[in-house]
Amino acid sequence: MTEPIIVINGTACPIAGEDRETLGDFLRAQGVNSVHLGCEHGVCGACNVLVDGACSRSCLMLAKACAGAEVRTIDGLHDELADALRDAFNRHHALQCGYCTPGVFAAAYELLCEGNALNETAVRERLAGSICRCTGYQGMVEAVLDVAARHAEPCPANVASID
Repeated sequence: MTEPIIVINGTACPIAGEDRETLGDFLRAQGVNSVHLGCEHGVCGACNVLVDGACSRSCLMLAKACAGAEVRTIDGLHDELADALRDAFNRHHALQCGYCTPGVFAAAYELLCEGNALNETAVRERLAGSICRCTGYQGMVEAVLDVAARHAEPCPANVASID
């Protein structure tokens, strides 16, 4: 029997190991250090990744349940929108210690890919699922709104396939 495969940032990886291994732990074991495991209860959002384009808590998902899925982390997002979001995070000081940044980035990226008109309330509601201990929320909201104002085109339906 062949092992199930998961595609991580464009690279196919067999999912070996325990059935109970979470996606977050599996990604870290594969050397994907941008996935941060904070609370490991699905509360803090530090472990957010894009699974087939949907922002998902990797600490709550089993790796083997993601067989056949495409997983993108902040390291695997290389397109105009991701570059604009990285630039906006820097310009608006939307990161301090950086622990929450990969998870917030995934949530913000998904929100921007939806292509909806955004206002401060909508951005705050979406980012509320991520806890920033340094309280960089204002900069994060400003960064997302900045990018939304400059990029009117929504992403393809499956943002995980963007290279």
